[in-house]
Amino acid sequence: MTILLAKDNVEEKIAMRDVYCQSLIEHAEKDGRIVALDADLMNSLGMTSFQKRFPERMFNCGVQEANMIGVAAGLSATGKVPYAHSFGTFATRRCFDQIFLSAAYAKLNVRIVGSDPGVAAAYNGGTHMPFEDAGIMRNIPEITVLEPTDSVMLRDLLQQSTQLYGVFYIRLLRKPAVKVYEEGSKFEIGKAIQLLEGTDATIIATGLVVSESLEAAKKLASEGVSVRVMNMFTLKPIDREAVVKCACETGAIVTAENHNILNGLGSAVAEVLAENAPVPMERVGINDLFGEVGPTDYLQQRFELTAADIAKKVMKVIGRKQSNATGILPEKTNVHQAGKR
Repeated sequence: MTILLAKDNVEEKIAMRDVYCQSLIEHAEKDGRIVALDADLMNSLGMTSFQKRFPERMFNCGVQEANMIGVAAGLSATGKVPYAHSFGTFATRRCFDQIFLSAAYAKLNVRIVGSDPGVAAAYNGGTHMPFEDAGIMRNIPEITVLEPTDSVMLRDLLQQSTQLYGVFYIRLLRKPAVKVYEEGSKFEIGKAIQLLEGTDATIIATGLVVSESLEAAKKLASEGVSVRVMNMFTLKPIDREAVVKCACETGAIVTAENHNILNGLGSAVAEVLAENAPVPMERVGINDLFGEVGPTDYLQQRFELTAADIAKKVMKVIGRKQSNATGILPEKTNVHQAGKR
């Protein structure tokens, strides 16, 4: 694993969907097994170039996501390496049984790509806003769940996925991402990446809010608070060793994700902590709500996914850590409010 961090975290000039299409074309040129499937969203994902280059290897299955997964499973059974795409809500929720049985239970070799994760669905609104997709996929045995952070990581993970075997769910941002990594970076699936060192607390983040977590940590550093930032781009299998190490060394954890706090990154980290290294923990994410219509920046504020929100959680968890160290009991919580923030 070779990690080169970008000096400035600014929005990239290229859209993630264009990187996805370009990368698949490059790999398909070398590997005749690679095929692509879509649920009537080729224009949305920018896959028309792939269709023009490989008309016999691009399958538009129409608005029939469950059938698309069945076709992908069939193609895999004949030796192909299929990449099947739809918006995240439809690529997971709508065809879960087909993914579970036709692909995973059958031990086939299928990549499911769910685009517009969380608030990135923006004006498509609540019906198209996947807050639960990664959590749904976590329930499937032996699946690998990935969320590329920027174009550099996306290129590398796609290259790796062409060579690996199994069922993958790739949570794909279609629009330009904020640049976190420099060209030449290489990543190891299943291994978290430390972006910043820190001793007072650790932020474990994924996807859209990785850059927000970096901003939060830098702001807190100016106030004398030392915060470690980890990029957990593999939700399953989660890097248990990294989670435990951060817990033992910083004593406080905040998770940050563009996803429901239930059964997503926050839940996965909490499971590891509860079994191995219980420390104070807070979660930043969608607090068990439905999606809404609006621009992404507004939705990040609406659902408390900003750097300021992350920084607040960091200060809260550090306060809890300090209270535990001095023997002060935490404030009592009304049992009826235990599931609320």
